[in-house]
Amino acid sequence: MVVMVGVVSSVKALWESRITRSREEQEEVEELRRRRKDRLDVGVWEERATLAQLKQKLTTEDGRLVLRIEQEDWKSLPDCLVQLSQVQEWQIHRTGLQKIPHFISSFQNLLVLDLSRNGVTEIPKQIGKLTRLRELLLSYNRVHFVPEELSWCENLQTLELAMNRDLEQLPDQFRNLKKLQHLDLSMNHFSSVPDCVVGLPALEWLDMGGNCLQCLPEDIHRMDKLHSLWLQRNELENLPENISRMASLDTLVVSGNRLRDIPPLMEDMSNLRFVNFRDNPLTLDVTPLKTNDDEDEEGEMFGREFMKTYIQESRKRAHCPQPLVGHTPSKSNLTG
Repeated sequence: MVVMVGVVSSVKALWESRITRSREEQEEVEELRRRRKDRLDVGVWEERATLAQLKQKLTTEDGRLVLRIEQEDWKSLPDCLVQLSQVQEWQIHRTGLQKIPHFISSFQNLLVLDLSRNGVTEIPKQIGKLTRLRELLLSYNRVHFVPEELSWCENLQTLELAMNRDLEQLPDQFRNLKKLQHLDLSMNHFSSVPDCVVGLPALEWLDMGGNCLQCLPEDIHRMDKLHSLWLQRNELENLPENISRMASLDTLVVSGNRLRDIPPLMEDMSNLRFVNFRDNPLTLDVTPLKTNDDEDEEGEMFGREFMKTYIQESRKRAHCPQPLVGHTPSKSNLTG
């Protein structure tokens, strides 16, 4: 009988212990659920607060819904921004933004994406989903690579990638941007003009100043719509003869290069209104005659009249070779 009482007591104690442990475990689970719910509540509240903050930065400009953020700390953009996918224009400058979010593809109505003067290092492949995009402005960032998916932005008209320093090439598919008119690749690390740029059918304005260009493509005249070409501060030693066949070109800036001569055929470029050959080690030292049409005397010193005078003087010297040093012309030469 005593043994039975002892066994019952042991079983009872074990059962009570298990009940107590189960109750404690259940309380712990409930506590974890409460904490998780509290965190979710806090997360939801913070997301709502962030979304409300972003909504305050929406404006309507020229009939477009614009998100404008200037000189604030936004190194990354929150996921809740996707709830504002009706926005047509992003103007986000000097925020320290480091990355274009992958959910950018959700902004199917986006016409202008201006993220200049930030710290963006890459263009995501999802950019190719923005088929209505007209302007992509990423100057003064740290972009070092352009994905081929950018060529899917079939309505892109303006692309600015100036001052990204390490950018030195473009994908060959880039030539598929049939509507691209304005391209700024200045202050990067290009050693040549990419063939895909020469092949852009609608390009009218190109700036490749401040790169490492040593020569221009011989078929540069394929850029038959181009009217402005900026090539200042490169390492060009000559200009191809075919540059004279660029019938639409009206502005050419080649200052600060290593040019020794000017192609003679450029004299016939009647549409060329502004040209600048300043700061080049040209072979001949010529001074153009002043005309009453000179609007900018200082600029014209190395402008159109300078170019024409230089070409004429070069042609004159080619047909009238200078006598050798120390050589005295014969009497027959003097009288003939």
